[in-house]
Amino acid sequence: MTNSTKIPNRLVNEKSPYLLQHAYNPVDWWPWCEEAFAKAKQEDKPIFLSIGYSTCHWCHVMGRESFEDQAVAGILNRSFVSVKVDREERPDVDAVYMAICQALTGQGGWPLTLLLDTEKRPFYAAAYLPKNSRYGMTGLTELLLKVSELWKTSRNRLLESCEQIVEAMREQDRTGHVQEPEKNLLYEAFSAFEHSYDSRFGGFGAAPKFPAAHNLLFLLRYAKEENPTASEMVLHTLDGMYRGGLFDHIGGGFSRYSTDEKWLVPHFEKTLYDNALLVMAYLNAYVQTKESLYTHIVRKTLDYVSRELTAPEGGFYCGQDADSDGEEGKYYLFIPQEILNILGENRGREFCEWFDITEQGNFEGKNILNLVENANYREINPTMDRCCEKLLSYRDRRTFLHKDDKCLTSWNALMITACVKAYLILDENRYLDTAQKAERFLKEQLSRDDKLFVRWREGASAGYGKLEDYAFAAWAELMLYQAIFDIRYLKKAVRLADTMCDRFFDNTEGGFYLYARDDERLILRPKETYDGAMPSGNSVAAYVLGKLYKITGEEKWQERSQKQLRYLAGTSGQYPSGHGFAMLAFMDALNPSQELIALSPEQEDLRELRKLAAVKSNLTVVVKSPGNGQELAELAPYTKEYPVTAGHPQFYLCSGNSCAAPVDTLQALKWC
Repeated sequence: MTNSTKIPNRLVNEKSPYLLQHAYNPVDWWPWCEEAFAKAKQEDKPIFLSIGYSTCHWCHVMGRESFEDQAVAGILNRSFVSVKVDREERPDVDAVYMAICQALTGQGGWPLTLLLDTEKRPFYAAAYLPKNSRYGMTGLTELLLKVSELWKTSRNRLLESCEQIVEAMREQDRTGHVQEPEKNLLYEAFSAFEHSYDSRFGGFGAAPKFPAAHNLLFLLRYAKEENPTASEMVLHTLDGMYRGGLFDHIGGGFSRYSTDEKWLVPHFEKTLYDNALLVMAYLNAYVQTKESLYTHIVRKTLDYVSRELTAPEGGFYCGQDADSDGEEGKYYLFIPQEILNILGENRGREFCEWFDITEQGNFEGKNILNLVENANYREINPTMDRCCEKLLSYRDRRTFLHKDDKCLTSWNALMITACVKAYLILDENRYLDTAQKAERFLKEQLSRDDKLFVRWREGASAGYGKLEDYAFAAWAELMLYQAIFDIRYLKKAVRLADTMCDRFFDNTEGGFYLYARDDERLILRPKETYDGAMPSGNSVAAYVLGKLYKITGEEKWQERSQKQLRYLAGTSGQYPSGHGFAMLAFMDALNPSQELIALSPEQEDLRELRKLAAVKSNLTVVVKSPGNGQELAELAPYTKEYPVTAGHPQFYLCSGNSCAAPVDTLQALKWC
């Protein structure tokens, strides 16, 4: 039966691709809204809460098994009020209930399944549930029938844990402590990574393996400033991720994680944020090694983003699905005969040998292209690249790949930062053009009066911005400022950071709340600090505050930065390696840094300044010219004291709260 012959539920009026995927379920779904919770109270029914996202493989599985099933829908519609949430549109709702699920079960994941009382307090939590019980897993049908009966007969027993669960989570947030950040935190994080490092295939821990590129960024900087051996772990990991199937050798870009230890078999879903962070990691690796393979990977990844994930309006889409025609990975898999048909006998056999494509296959009888056993993997092979272009065209005609075409502020900001970094290091204007167009998109479509929205789709913006939206957007604006020294970007970063501090910051204890003080109040208001698949908003906020202090010299940024760093040091102390991006913020504060004030530089000087900003992680550059002096002084009052003479460049290099005598050329500077 097609959707056109089914009766839609309320989700048909939503913009979220995930919610729209469930708009023709027989389940009487509600979006997250007060009307749904009022109905639960009025009809005295528990709430069935399901959280996922549109490119999630196991969300599709549970949808097909259970939410498209008339029997399951019948139970839900009779005995529950069912609420469906897109985790990417409501990261606050997802974070609150995921934290509770992890506290109750020791694990999490999507789809996230919860049962709530009429006050939205959970009394049951799990991830994927099969329709019927199997292999020791509780079946959704049995669970719903049991709970619906207990709701009528033994409700007190069912709900006795509700308030204890919520209060325990609140107490956990209240018992945080603050401490001064110290270098031992950096060492402990490095040691933990060293202990879990897979010296054979790269990566950390056992399968499944996640890229967690922000951890690699920390280790690369740790190698540069503290211990060179850290770079060996990172470079081997970056090579392993590229050689395996995690990297799409035909179309570019990385999948979300590997299901095996050698990065061969990915979970085929691709997300914008992973690719943004990995671009940054490979660029930093190139800066340290000058290995051309890393720039090849960056270009192929950004080409993928340009081709598949860039909206005509300039923003970036969320990602692409793992499934095609209901099969995981179908879009990416090949058999040898397909290759021979497209490339011809001789070239096809050469291609199959290069990418390990065999008759027996390496994934369910078919092949994931890979270079795991290819000793020449570092070679940039133009012939193989041309073959990949032909196969990409064929692959796109062969089957459809679902795309989540909403634009998220936070993820867009990460990709803007990645593109700016690519411009700085590769010196290719197209990446700056992409970043600036996306920044204009955020300004025009996802912000209003310095307040941000969470998402945009089909001309409509929605959702009040969360901490990560503000922190990531401010980071992107600072990157743009360091790229072209246009004061508009610095002004925007300052306004965003001011708004972030006003609406999210705990001025008493430090730390930023996940959602704003004037936003919808959930059962918890957490301060997330763990750097999971992405850096936390708190970690990036700490990084941004430190950068703003170094650029502006303003006392308010110093005070906020110090308070935030002390808070993060306290929360990360038990698990430093779980706070990789926070470690970068600590390194900015703990290690020697330099500030360069450039007065009226020439165009050639500006190009050199960009290069310096790109390769020196401890350097902050401020550019003052006759045209921007007044505006700059409003943001950075100390710059008033630096006289500008048009056509006469001068450079002041400052370190440790003191500045060297000015010089007339960049070449005359003495670096520490």
